[in-house]
Amino acid sequence: MKSREIQSVSPSGIAYLVGHLERLVRRRLLETISPLGLTIQQYTALAVLGARGQLSNAQLAERSLVTPQSANQLVKGMEKRGWIERSADPSHGRIIHLHLAPKGQALLKEAHAAAAQFEEGMLEGLTARDRQRYREYLSGSVRALSLTSVDPTVT
Repeated sequence: MKSREIQSVSPSGIAYLVGHLERLVRRRLLETISPLGLTIQQYTALAVLGARGQLSNAQLAERSLVTPQSANQLVKGMEKRGWIERSADPSHGRIIHLHLAPKGQALLKEAHAAAAQFEEGMLEGLTARDRQRYREYLSGSVRALSLTSVDPTVT
């Protein structure tokens, strides 16, 4: 009887599948963008800056899901390549904003096109309705986990 009780509360395997999917997506996406000279972290940071316009180093780190130390190294490398630029905040000289340089904008456009083609292949065979549902399910999971990471008592 105990084995049935344990079996009835065992996980569904969804977390394993999501983890496996994440590893496959990272690997295949890297194969897609590496010919452009990009890493996953660089592509993520460029995409975040492209969407937000300008951010501080700390904001970029948070939105790119990397540590502030990693973001600092990332920014230095991308600035050296001419992909991003820094500018001082006009109202507060100590605040530095990061934004895409023209070279970074062009690279991001190319990377987005490659990533869209990759995504299209990943979702091949799904109807438009199924793609929308898939996005909604994934977004719901992200929201649920984001809430529980802030407050573990939220269910």
